[in-house]
Amino acid sequence: MIMKLDFASSVPIYQQVRDQIVQAIADEIFKDGDRLPTVRALAQEAGINTMTVNKAYQLLKQEGYIITDRRNGAMVCSQKKMKNGISEELKESFRLIIAEAKIAGVKEEELLTLCQKLYRREKL
Repeated sequence: MIMKLDFASSVPIYQQVRDQIVQAIADEIFKDGDRLPTVRALAQEAGINTMTVNKAYQLLKQEGYIITDRRNGAMVCSQKKMKNGISEELKESFRLIIAEAKIAGVKEEELLTLCQKLYRREKL
């Protein structure tokens, strides 16, 4: 798995790792039951500390994207798929993004078109 990390970003590295793994799951690069690289292997490949990868994996586990065990390591979990509807946390994130878009003068149709393109992973 090739990580594209921005060390100059204000977004913490562990969050960038987490976000890229979530995106890979959404894009079905990682499917239910797939094993993720070991903490050590991913840290070495990305050139970051193992504690940073461990923190990202712990966050993914808390959020239900992966499960971990000592024998099999970290594996993608379908638990997120089984939850019905959109979580309150995700709704709040959408509310904030929509508010920021409104303030910036983005029209509803433009926002919906952008959402559709992003959801379909089309080029912008």
